[in-house]
Amino acid sequence: MSRAAPPILSLALPSETGRVLSIQSHTVQGYVGNKSAVFPLQLLGYDVDPINSVQFSNHTGYPTFKGQVLNGQQLWELIEGLEANDLLYYTHLLTGYIGSVSFLNTVLRVVDKLRSVNPKLTYVCDPVMGDEGKLYIPQELVTVYREKVVPVASMLTPNQFEAELLTGYRIVSEGDGREACNKLHDAGPSKVVITSISINGDLRLIGSHQKEKGQVPEQFKILIPKIPAYFTGTGDLMTALLLGWSNKHPDNLDKAAELAVSSLQAVLQRTVNDYRSAEFDPQSSSLEIRLIQSQDDIRNPQVNFKAERFD
Repeated sequence: MSRAAPPILSLALPSETGRVLSIQSHTVQGYVGNKSAVFPLQLLGYDVDPINSVQFSNHTGYPTFKGQVLNGQQLWELIEGLEANDLLYYTHLLTGYIGSVSFLNTVLRVVDKLRSVNPKLTYVCDPVMGDEGKLYIPQELVTVYREKVVPVASMLTPNQFEAELLTGYRIVSEGDGREACNKLHDAGPSKVVITSISINGDLRLIGSHQKEKGQVPEQFKILIPKIPAYFTGTGDLMTALLLGWSNKHPDNLDKAAELAVSSLQAVLQRTVNDYRSAEFDPQSSSLEIRLIQSQDDIRNPQVNFKAERFD
């Protein structure tokens, strides 16, 4: 006699937060991709199911790395396994760096499949394509992001260069940033956060929330200090924090962004201080973020960075 499987408690007893499927890279050592995103979301109260798009020994900034890459067919097999056991109910899908067109097209199938189970699924997409004018991915992926991914995303978190790639606009002012957000709203997502825009050497985040289609979006900026160091995994962490806090403050994207920025800056400052304590010059190499040591700053951030609304 076969016994019934016990209920999945994250489905039977839904929390106030949610259940996230996170499709991102994984490193054995260090904090990028899922290693940067899963733990913070768990600290904020989410059940997170990670699918690792790659499994590498370490991130690719080291002299060497070894590991495996998941292809689109293998991703779909995992989704089929979940579906066969009625485990495909998610409140959120989170995606980060994706390296091939076939894998990104499979992710689009995953979005459709998850929305067939939960039409209210929130898809948070970090369209990782490049930074500071340099493309990390094949050019044809940019087209897939622009034409197929942006229209189905609920929230997008590009950096300045990625927002330019997606809109075709050059962003050299706050007005340009706001206009890029408007163009992205027209294409699909109701929430857009351009996570870093450099204007005359100063960094800022620009966020935009269009609460109803056709409505004028609420837009804001947060000024961000420049820390003289280069970190890995910060974009992955930022998008996870934006997912976590925007779900807790669904009508206040500015408040969610304040919390996310404040957490991230606390993590980065601790990272720099700790490397200095170890007598390592933080400017000499890319730094692994001190995620575990910063868990209090993730769970209960002190809001040191305030949003300023545009009229």
